[in-house]
Amino acid sequence: MITLEPLRPDHAEALLAFERANRAYFARSIPDRGDAYFTGFADRHAALLAEQAEGTCRFHVVLDAAGGLVGRVNLVDLADGSAELGYRIAESAAGRGVAKAAVAEVCRLAATDYGLTALTAVTTVDNPASQAVLTRNGFVLGHGFLLADRPALAYRRSLAGLG
Repeated sequence: MITLEPLRPDHAEALLAFERANRAYFARSIPDRGDAYFTGFADRHAALLAEQAEGTCRFHVVLDAAGGLVGRVNLVDLADGSAELGYRIAESAAGRGVAKAAVAEVCRLAATDYGLTALTAVTTVDNPASQAVLTRNGFVLGHGFLLADRPALAYRRSLAGLG
């Protein structure tokens, strides 16, 4: 159904198109990236690749069966066996199990390929779909907080048994 690929330089054009096409959709449930993200995309993409090369982050694109970019799923701030999970799935792919499958796959990669033992994730309170994706993938609700002045929830998942 989907495949995850590590972020590469040649993903830049498709990734920018994905972010532009879904900007308004994403802004309904997560803080907007702002105009500077789009105008400086080439530099931002290069910076992400550098972080990935250093091993502090693991960025992935989500491809559908036809090879189209329908999402991204990332592990950031890898340290002490843990990382923070973040993901975005295109509006056109929403409700079809893409997010659930992508998160499941990155959890597996985190344990088997990246040697991580736990993941954290956050979502806004008004994003029940993301909350469902996390709980269906074994994340446990931790606490509430404010994310860019929006009520949010923190989750955690142990990766024990996946490695």
